[in-house]
Amino acid sequence: MSRYALVLCALLVPTTAVAQTPAAAGPPVVFFSIFGPSGSELQRFYADVFEWKSSATGDVVVPVTSPLMGNIGQGMPETLVYIGVADITTTLQKVTTHGGTIRYPRTEVRGRVVLGMFKDPAGNSVGLVEMENGTAKIP
Repeated sequence: MSRYALVLCALLVPTTAVAQTPAAAGPPVVFFSIFGPSGSELQRFYADVFEWKSSATGDVVVPVTSPLMGNIGQGMPETLVYIGVADITTTLQKVTTHGGTIRYPRTEVRGRVVLGMFKDPAGNSVGLVEMENGTAKIP
């Protein structure tokens, strides 16, 4: 578990500064999709847990952090979205209450980040980063 948390931290918080500005970083990420067998069930889940309100067509608008940090590297094939929340433990309780499961509980990686991960009702993995004053909390 701690090994996996350390790998996730490497993905979330680069150990060296990257000399990229948003203009020089390449094309931006402009959209995300979360799918499952029941779109309406997923819409209710994300509304209940994160207060994301979907239109009748499933469209949703959410805030983002800019520039959006990311990582591409070696490991098991997986694409993850990380959502910043005030309290990971409380959020994971909401996740389980509304039909999701905990993949990794709240984990503090000293000097790096506080994170967790869950699976939504369709089985999509989603990461959580604990935020404090608008930035990732560093324990």
